[in-house]
Amino acid sequence: MFPNSSNMGRPPFPPKYQQQSTFFTKLPLNMPPTLLSHQQIIVPPFHFRSAVLSRALLSGNIEATPAVSPVVTLQPVTYGSVSPVSTSDALTSFQGRKRQSQQSVPDDAKRQRIHSRDSDTAVVNQAVPFPGEGRRSFPALISVQSPVLHARGSPALIGCVPPLQDTVFPNPTETRLPVAKDELSRQVLELFQTCRQQASDLDRKELCRTELQREIQLIFPQSRLFLVGSSLNGFGTRNSDGDLCLVLKEEPVNQKTEARRILSLVQKLFSTKLSSYIERPQLIRAKVPIVKFRDKVSNVDFDLNVNNVIGIRNTFLLRTYAFIENRVRPLVLVVKKWASFHEINDASRGTLNSYSLVLMVVHYLQTLPEPILPSLQKNYPECFDPTMQLHLVHQAPCTIPPYVSKNGSSLGDLLIGFFKYYATEFDWSRQMISVREAKAIARPDDTEWRNKFICVEEPFDGTNTARAVHEKQKFDMIRGEFAQAWRLLRDKKDLNCILPLKASRQKR
Repeated sequence: MFPNSSNMGRPPFPPKYQQQSTFFTKLPLNMPPTLLSHQQIIVPPFHFRSAVLSRALLSGNIEATPAVSPVVTLQPVTYGSVSPVSTSDALTSFQGRKRQSQQSVPDDAKRQRIHSRDSDTAVVNQAVPFPGEGRRSFPALISVQSPVLHARGSPALIGCVPPLQDTVFPNPTETRLPVAKDELSRQVLELFQTCRQQASDLDRKELCRTELQREIQLIFPQSRLFLVGSSLNGFGTRNSDGDLCLVLKEEPVNQKTEARRILSLVQKLFSTKLSSYIERPQLIRAKVPIVKFRDKVSNVDFDLNVNNVIGIRNTFLLRTYAFIENRVRPLVLVVKKWASFHEINDASRGTLNSYSLVLMVVHYLQTLPEPILPSLQKNYPECFDPTMQLHLVHQAPCTIPPYVSKNGSSLGDLLIGFFKYYATEFDWSRQMISVREAKAIARPDDTEWRNKFICVEEPFDGTNTARAVHEKQKFDMIRGEFAQAWRLLRDKKDLNCILPLKASRQKR
């Protein structure tokens, strides 16, 4: 796909003796040099030799070989002949150069991806047990230095949150999904099963991330590229964009100066050397600047930021909320679809971003008379320590068991209750939504919260995730949509009255 992707299998960081980049201060001494990203632990390295072989297999040109064992062992390897690029070479390092190993690889092979009827199953089998072997057993991370993935899972983790990859359950009738007790609940479940992100969707994003990381590491050898947000937190849909976080050091980066300078180099890389595969790379100078681009091969739109590590931490916090109670994911998906249909799910236009909507659903489920969700940060502070090193963050959900609630409300009743809560009960002018505290709390008297229309606390850094809603007209529109949705659902008990299901299924 990308010019340098035949050199897959390298760890994200070179060995210590090769870390010579002078562009940034050195990484903390206690960061493992062979650190593997959470995606790489699940998805094996992609090799173009394998891609060409698979292409030949699919075309029938050669005989099939025996299936690969589902047990995958990833061993750290060295960078080989790749050397770090200094800042003096940063602007010229990607001016159309090709390494010798690339010159003999045809363009179609570079873009080759593996597609087969069993591709989704293969990804699932690497992440969860096979049928009949306890689908709720999930693999454990044995070692950071040499992670081993056991397809059969670990008996000690039965019932825990899936570790890393947001895959569909192998069996569509998986009992982990809630039972539809009424027509509205059935509609919610059907929409969820139709629109939720599939294993193949995640695999396309992950392959793009892996290959981009190889290219970016030629400029910033110590960098890591993380897939974050809805793609991994359990709340993704078939058409969700991909969010990427480029991490150069586990220290704050000045977003107005340093981050923009880094992203300008990344944008130039995308628009020159990778222009055959990346289209429309744009540098957006927001509070947290990003490069927006589209991967032509996967047809996925991406947003890439620098060192916004809070996004990595909250990805795994939300992932844990997504899987500890089986009613959470369907509710969130329907709320996001509803908000998008009614045009109140776009921070660039002064309405709510998807992250705030997810936190609002979680908060509602925490504040019921009989809660459906706890405060994970209170119950498991060691798992969600905001100072935890990034290479440990992905392990946190793996040991947290499902939350057993006495609340037996159906999906339909919970959806109606969600709209009622924000239409009639929550005090927008005085209260702040806090998932960290599992309750509505009084607004602090400082500039972050004073005179804001909607206050949703970010669980790790305490900022306002809904700060984009800064116009009273937009706030009134949002409140009006909540009130109307509550009245319609209360009276008609039909999801179509607030969200046309046929159109939503088609859009996915």
